[in-house]
Formats: sequence, C-alpha cells, structure tokens
Amino acid sequence: MSAEKNHPSVSPVLVLFRDDFRLTDHPALSGACTTGQPVLCVYVHDPETTRGGAIGWWLAQACTALADALSEKGGTLHHLSGHTPDVVAEFAQAAGVDTVFWNRRYDPTGKAQDTALKARLEQQGINVQSCAARLLHEPWTIRTGAGTPYRVFTAWWKAARTMGDPGRCLPAPRQITFASLPADARALTLRTLPPVPPLPAGANAAEADWPCTEADAQDTLTTFVEDNLAHYIQEHDRPDKDTTSRLSPYLRAGLLSARQVWHAVSTAATTPALAENAEKFLSELGWRDFAWMQLFYEPDLAWRNLRPEFDHMPWQKSPALLAAWQQGQTGYPLVDAGMRQLYATGWMHNRVRMVVASFLTKHLLTDWREGEQWFQARLVDADPAQNAMNWQWCAGTGIDASPWFRIFNPVGQSEKFDPTGAYIRTWVPELRQMPDKLIHTPWKADASLCRQIGFTPGKSYPNPIVDLKLARGIALECWKNLPDRKESGR
Repeated sequence: MSAEKNHPSVSPVLVLFRDDFRLTDHPALSGACTTGQPVLCVYVHDPETTRGGAIGWWLAQACTALADALSEKGGTLHHLSGHTPDVVAEFAQAAGVDTVFWNRRYDPTGKAQDTALKARLEQQGINVQSCAARLLHEPWTIRTGAGTPYRVFTAWWKAARTMGDPGRCLPAPRQITFASLPADARALTLRTLPPVPPLPAGANAAEADWPCTEADAQDTLTTFVEDNLAHYIQEHDRPDKDTTSRLSPYLRAGLLSARQVWHAVSTAATTPALAENAEKFLSELGWRDFAWMQLFYEPDLAWRNLRPEFDHMPWQKSPALLAAWQQGQTGYPLVDAGMRQLYATGWMHNRVRMVVASFLTKHLLTDWREGEQWFQARLVDADPAQNAMNWQWCAGTGIDASPWFRIFNPVGQSEKFDPTGAYIRTWVPELRQMPDKLIHTPWKADASLCRQIGFTPGKSYPNPIVDLKLARGIALECWKNLPDRKESGR
C-alpha cells in the first residue's frame, strides 16, 4: 500500500478503467505497476458509453467498489466527464503522463474510441499499452483453416480447446505507488460525481440479491465451485434449484475475469465426474467468447437479422401482447415466473430466458429486437454481445441459431424443469395453492378445486393470451412462406 506522492523527476503512468472494476488479474493495472512509475487511475463518465437501466445501476456500483478498493490502498480513482478520446488525451497531457494503459474493448463504440484515443495520445508523444483481459481468447485469435471466423460454436469450441488453458491469472498488486495530480490536471477531474442511474421500476430485490464488490464476486465463484459444480450437468437447467453459478453480473462488470473463473473451475476438476461437469461449464464461458467474436465482426448484431430471409418475417405489432409478456401476465406460469423474476431482481435463470424468448418470438410472433431491448434495460448482466446473440439464437435469425421450427412449449418446459412448481410458486404467488399436477396448466383446474383454494380463473391469474397449438402453426406457416428461405450464407 502506498499513499499518493509527488515524484517531480518521474513521469506518471495512467490506467484507464472501463467495465473492468477489479484489482486482481487486471493486466493494464499490473503492467502500469510493473513500470515502477507512480500510477494515476482514471474512469470516464462518457455519454456515448454510459448505460441506463439495471446495467447502468450495476456498473455504477462496481465503479464505486473499485474507488473504495483503491482508497484502501491509499489512492484515488479520478473521474472525468466527456468524450473519452478528448478528455483522456487532455488529462494525460496536463498530468505529464508517460504511458496510458488500458484493457482492450471489442464493441463497435469501444473499438472506435480506443483507436481515436491511441492516435491522439501518440500525436502527443504519449505511449499506449493495450492489454487482453476481457475474454479467454480475443475475437480474432481462433479462425477456421481458411482464415475466416467460425460460424458454428461446436467447431469454434473444439478449436479453442486445442489452444489449451488461457494464461495465468495476475495477482492484485501488493503495492501501488499513486501519483499526485498537478493543479492543471486536477482542474479537469469531477468534484461531484453524476448521480447513480436508478434501478428500473419494480426492481426492488436487485440490491439485496447482488452485492457488488470484488470480494463478493470471488465469494460467489467459490460457492459455485465448492457447492454446485459437481451437479452442474444434472441441475443447471432447473430454475427450481439454486445451482447455477450466478457469475454473469460479476463477469459483465469485470469484478471477476473469465480467466479467474476458468482456472478456479479447472483446478476443482479433480475426478472424472467433476471434470465432466467442469467441461460443460467451461463451454458456457466459451459461448461468451463466441458471442463477442460475433459482435466484433458483426457490429450491428443487436438490430440486423444475420439471416436476411427474416427481414420478411411478418412480425406482429401488438402493444398489449408485448406488455403482457413484459409484466409476466401471459397466463403461462413458467413464462410469467421468469419475467417477474427479471422485473424484480434484474436477472433470470438461463433455461427460462430461452423459454420466454421462444414464446415472445414464435408464439407471440413478436420481433426479437423488442425482447433484446427489454432484456438490455432490465438485466444487471446485460451484455451487448451475449444479449444480442442469444436473442438471435432463440429467434432463429442468427448464425448457428436454433432453427425456427424448434419452438419451446412453455408447458412442457415447465413440467420438465420445474416439476413440482417450486420456481413458479416463488414468482407467481397466485398459484401457490395450486396442486403440483395443475400448476403448469392452472386453466385446467375444475370448479370444485377453484372454490376450495379460492382461485378464480382469469381473475386470480390470467387465462392464456394465446393458444399454443394455434400460435405454433401460424409461426411455422409464416416461416415456410418467407422468400428465399434457405441457408443465407451469413
């Protein structure tokens, strides 16, 4: 630990933090500390990249946690405001910075900003060191034999596994010598921070559900490895069992690195059974990389159908149906439980995410982009690559996507993955008295049972807003009639 000091004869180096709010396994911070020069830590409140919704709230909490961690080491997280290339270049020059370190970004805005910032800094005679830290493998590192990006995940994952484990994790710096700011640079920093984006209306459980420090992230990882990894294959699709890792928000905010997760899981795989479960979980980390590869090469992933035949899909525009889906009032218990969990906590079990996405796009025939935008607003783990890719996967519009004719039946999914209705009862309390046999199809309850449990169909809980069989038939007919329905080559 070291307090801020003046070093008149030694130029400082600058570490620029962006959605990587941790000290451990932070290549940019480690690289800066290795120089032996005093360090300035900076975060930019940039209107071009600032998020609203649950993810905006979550990232603000993570930024505060980082500032507290640096303060405990005797330093300061300096806050700037404005367009990142402009304000960082100005600040670096005013502070007499020798080198700027950052961890690379792969989204379209991040790439453009970092390219512009690098050019500005180099024009000013300031060195730039960019580092790989966000993924297991950077988007361009795994290619087909023809040198092109993979379009099928299984092939990508097979190639990724031949590359061996990712690099070792870097320890948090034991000591950081922090630089003090000259007056000209201090004048550029924010004295009053922007207000924290509020949680969306109704997300009353998010703050309690998601403690937000680097230590919380590590505790969550340890709990998963010690308690749930051994059952991952068997139980990870069960929303009624709390056995998923719950690491996605911490990975999204960079409170934990993918490498930390990889090595913790790999190290725990000490038996053949654990190794099998570990491999399945590690493939999910690979799916995250695969999504970022897609966004890197398809910057319009969040709004363009990667299969252009779907540009002709006759999506229905029904505000009432969309609102019923958003509010968990569809009359299908598993769908409604998932949407209410999302609304209240900012998170939803992955199996249920697939079910609600299939229901929206196929049974309600609603454009997948409506769902993508709703998830982007409500999720604490809203990830621009994974959210967009997963919605295109569920809707059948993306590369290596689930085919359109694979339509999840929400009743069958409910009976299979929440057999006793425990998950449904948690989030749809209107159905708590419903017997296990009928909790997945409450509209089938007879009048005698309804009187006994005080349940009024259509009033206590909505009747189904669509007929599953009829809606499925319409969706398939629309798909069959698409012009040029075939593999698009994209």
